[in-house]
Amino acid sequence: MLKKLRSPLYLALLIPALLVLASDLLSPIDHGFWNVRFKIGGHAAPQSTIVLSFDGGVSGADKSNIDTRKLAAVLDKVASQMPQRVFVDSPVKFGEDVEGDKTLAEAIDRLQPDVAFVVRSKQIGSLERSFTADDFEIPTPGKIGGAPVVLSAWHANFIEYGVASDYFIRIGKASYPTFSVALANSSVEKQGMFAPDNLLDVDSIPHLNAGKFLTGDYPPGLLTGRTVIVHSTGTVSPIGYFGKGRVHPLALDLAGADALRKPFALSLYGLPLLLFVFWALVYFGSQATRKGRKLALYGTAVVSIVFLPVLLQIIGITIDIGGAVLSAAIYGGARLWQKRMRRVQHTSASGLPNLLALSAQPLQVGCDVVVAVIARYEEILATLPKDLHGECARQIARRLAVGSGIDRVYNGEGGHFAWTEEARPLEMQLNHLEGLRALFSAPLQIGSYTFDTNIHFGLDRNEGIDSPTRVNSAVASANDALASGRSVELFEAERLAEAPWELSLHARIDEGLRNGEIWLAFQSQWDMREGRACGAEALIRWSHPTRGPIAPDAFILQAERAGRIDAITYWVVDEAITAALALSEIDPHFQMSVNLSAQMVDKPSLVSNLVEIIRRRNIDPHFLTIEVTETSSVRNRPAAVQNLSQLRAMGFRLSIDDFGTGEASLAYLADLPSDELKLDRRFVSRLLTHQREREIIRSTIDLAHALGQTVVAEGIEDESTYLALARLGCDIGQGYYLGRPQPFAELYQGLLKMGQRRKGIL
Repeated sequence: MLKKLRSPLYLALLIPALLVLASDLLSPIDHGFWNVRFKIGGHAAPQSTIVLSFDGGVSGADKSNIDTRKLAAVLDKVASQMPQRVFVDSPVKFGEDVEGDKTLAEAIDRLQPDVAFVVRSKQIGSLERSFTADDFEIPTPGKIGGAPVVLSAWHANFIEYGVASDYFIRIGKASYPTFSVALANSSVEKQGMFAPDNLLDVDSIPHLNAGKFLTGDYPPGLLTGRTVIVHSTGTVSPIGYFGKGRVHPLALDLAGADALRKPFALSLYGLPLLLFVFWALVYFGSQATRKGRKLALYGTAVVSIVFLPVLLQIIGITIDIGGAVLSAAIYGGARLWQKRMRRVQHTSASGLPNLLALSAQPLQVGCDVVVAVIARYEEILATLPKDLHGECARQIARRLAVGSGIDRVYNGEGGHFAWTEEARPLEMQLNHLEGLRALFSAPLQIGSYTFDTNIHFGLDRNEGIDSPTRVNSAVASANDALASGRSVELFEAERLAEAPWELSLHARIDEGLRNGEIWLAFQSQWDMREGRACGAEALIRWSHPTRGPIAPDAFILQAERAGRIDAITYWVVDEAITAALALSEIDPHFQMSVNLSAQMVDKPSLVSNLVEIIRRRNIDPHFLTIEVTETSSVRNRPAAVQNLSQLRAMGFRLSIDDFGTGEASLAYLADLPSDELKLDRRFVSRLLTHQREREIIRSTIDLAHALGQTVVAEGIEDESTYLALARLGCDIGQGYYLGRPQPFAELYQGLLKMGQRRKGIL
């Protein structure tokens, strides 16, 4: 819900609606609209109503009160011309001339029942305020010959422009019609308000001068059959009339009567009707999927702000437009700002669209998402002047566009470039990317700088998934390809399914260490000359309650990526020392081996952390063997050699794991101070069937012995392999034939029984 309230669409409804319903702040918008509207067009006043005025009529500005004798004389002469109706709209000061008051009452009485007395409000009202008895000075029936009273009272806006009048005004128990209602000859008592028809041309209202009328300057019969308003300005303040300016309220009374003759006469000021209409059209437009329908609805919404109020006013319904105008301004302004920000956000520093722009658009069916990453891109940018950074990205993008036959390449951070292209069969797509990679065998020429480039690709072919996920999948694959040195990495759907697990692995590993799901298994190592267990390798295991046993390869790599490998390694060392101390009671020379990730070998804190553990656990480091794994991944070889040399000098035994694979070869043997070589299981498994592997193992054993090294063969699965290795001079064996990885308690019991047999106890 809060997200909706922050959206431009809902803000464009909420803010104007609150302002319309709770305040008058939008009145200036309505005022400006209607003032302009009523200056255009207009029509003449009906000739059936005539104003007989003692002063300037509806435009009069003189303040005057007419004496009762003079007013009575005018009314008698009006009566002689047999008008249809007469309204006495002239302030009278009763009591100054008693005889004159009597004469006026008699004159009014003679006009019955076609006469009414008009009483105007003392002040202009507002839309928020109702008129009360204090606003009028209503004469007693005897003073006005028993004529009915009609009231003139207008509600005005913030600058006192008349906008609406009540149909009837209740004062005490009496209900009085307003002047416009009486002029329109409406006899049905209604609730609510109506607005004047300001298209009535004030200057066209028929007007006669009362003084000239008394002296006979006008032809007889001029008032016959007409509605006559005997009028004087009195002390009433002028009021604003849209399209005209300040006039006497009589002009509004006549405009109100004109409005009441229309099919409808209703003022909906204060209700955000147009706002809801506009917002509904915009809402449906925002939900439309077809561009033509969307534009049609948006266009209708905008047009409705101007034309709907005008059309409704023609039939007599007046509505506010301020809320709709503000809503359009809020929504339109917010959308323009969003588009501008989106253009900024979707454009990289190079001027190319960025990966966010690709993620924001729906991907077509039958397309692959490809992301290329340039190796050492940050180093290239660091070498270039800043003003050439954009040119570098654009050159790479042009080369990719030409090679792939595409129009648009998206540029991300860190040397990532993405695009979509038609899906091909996988083998054809991989060949295409290999060919694209060949384009980058030619160096980049950026200004006066020349760079060799190496490019790797990530490929996502998982249709039916949202755009951001596919783009991120391709980016992740490109990064994996860069890290592993492969040309192309394909993001498999199975990996996407495992992503939630992998992304939460950091927290799961910590939880597993706390609750015992992660534990150490120990695989025994045997002295092949003496035929006894002489050591064990500590191997980490994870028994998850729902996923079951998790292979080390499935979480160690993730732990390295998440930066948790240090904590896991030191935990393994601590647990392995606990086991080694317990086993030393059975065999004082028992050796415990632990694996050390290549990520940690060159870290400055490695030596100090291991020294602290050794000091705290009070163990001789000679009983611990550190196996350096995946030596090809060591980033800083000099720092690694320095760390390992310090550890060896302290008494730790060092072992080169998986010797014969990757960089665990002769070159590394020459650099690394070590005590032990571990023959990789791939050589050991082929010992009995392949002469070449047998000779490699023989020469490796001889070389190691010549260098004073111990040789450990891992992966011994059967007795024949064990005996063959023993004949070749291998020192230590490890494998399922000699013992599977097992919990410490089982290892301890097995070694205890073995020791008892050797001593003749069993």
